[in-house]
Amino acid sequence: MDLYGCKGNVNDAEFLVGVLEKAAKKMGSTVVKTIWHKFSPTGTTVILILAETHISIHTWPEYKYAALDIFVCSEDIDPEEGWKVVKFALEPTSFKVHRLVRNVK
Repeated sequence: MDLYGCKGNVNDAEFLVGVLEKAAKKMGSTVVKTIWHKFSPTGTTVILILAETHISIHTWPEYKYAALDIFVCSEDIDPEEGWKVVKFALEPTSFKVHRLVRNVK
């Protein structure tokens, strides 16, 4: 997902970690590990490694922009629920959703 015009603080790593953890919980995912990095002078990357794959967000606060990836490999996990949590927290003025369904069978 590409989030434009974010009103939520896309430069606050602790806030973003909390948002992604809440999204993972809402989806029914299990967080295995959390990794984050704050860039200088601005920008943050947060990655949650899930038992069911990962969620990541990369931000460019100077543009009020964030790129969100929700990658799951279980039909029991609903990425839409996680997306709703992030969208509510970051309050983008507009967004684009790109869906890719992989079939490994």
